[in-house]
Amino acid sequence: KKLILVFIPFLLFNSCSELTSNKTNAPNIILITLDGVRWQEVFNGIDLELIENKKFTKNTSTLENMFFGQDNKMRQKKLVPFLGSFISNNGILIGNKNEGSNLKLTNDQLFSYPGYNEILTGSPDSSITSNDKIYNKNKTILELLNMDKNCKGKVAAFASWDVFPFIINDKRSGIPVSAGYSNLEDQKLSKLESFIDKYQTMIPIFRYNVRFDLFTHILSMEHIKKRKPKVVYISYDQTDSFSHDGNYDDYILSLHNTDKMIQELWDYLQNNNYYKNNTYVFITTDHGRGDGDFPNSMWTSHGMSVEGCEDIWLGILGPNLNQGIIKGDFYANQIAPSIAKISGINIGEEYIENSIEIH
Repeated sequence: KKLILVFIPFLLFNSCSELTSNKTNAPNIILITLDGVRWQEVFNGIDLELIENKKFTKNTSTLENMFFGQDNKMRQKKLVPFLGSFISNNGILIGNKNEGSNLKLTNDQLFSYPGYNEILTGSPDSSITSNDKIYNKNKTILELLNMDKNCKGKVAAFASWDVFPFIINDKRSGIPVSAGYSNLEDQKLSKLESFIDKYQTMIPIFRYNVRFDLFTHILSMEHIKKRKPKVVYISYDQTDSFSHDGNYDDYILSLHNTDKMIQELWDYLQNNNYYKNNTYVFITTDHGRGDGDFPNSMWTSHGMSVEGCEDIWLGILGPNLNQGIIKGDFYANQIAPSIAKISGINIGEEYIENSIEIH
């Protein structure tokens, strides 16, 4: 595939390793993924055909009252005011196919584990062909950052889906991962963390291996507030689960609520001296979905047999970035190298060359 680079002015930071005299100058990284969220909703708001389809939408009037608008921009602003409107005015968005901005997966499986591996490692792996709990042999950008002497021990991951300890390979990487209904091990829990740890399974379980995104969000926020990590990965999941159920109502409501959670996190970062003006937030998804009600394009599905689910999206926030939609062709395997480039870690010239060039 032809690599198209984007040049975005920003303050060039040195490596974490090179900043031994002032460690706090090394940029902080927050990577967020929303499982299976379509580019269509991120840029166009609610799907007018799907909300009228009774097979998928039970409360059409509710969604219309909350999220309807006369055009895509208005519907986008109502559904995802932070992901859509705020980021387009204050950061970078890639993936609006209507405007010639394309972001695609390069793995041929087009479902979760292969997608997360590609995003986190910067390379597809043809040997990953299932969502089974198999420890990832590939090193993620999280592990590479945790190997840096000034970032080591300051990396953590929070995920609603319980497969993430295997995707991140917590045993080898040494990265603490709170996933599914587990909490971080070997750390003294705060009162709030202990409360969630005790009571999160005492409500009707959302999925046997997926906790509610709200708990994932609260735990990640608490960790950031109490421990000031340099690198945090947060993975939300409810959008994908409701999509597989064919439940467009709750898919939309989950997306809207997750947008609020991400805004809450960003507002905290910008009001905390440790993170303000020195934190980059990357927000993306592991795969897209179909765009209709037919077997080869079913919006509830994804995988190699479904058209369109290779199309994903990316939002970036941080100091001194350009603003708005960036046109061109980009790929998911550029995300991890771009994080490495911003962080300044030395992980190989060939790897860095595949990044979205940022100056």
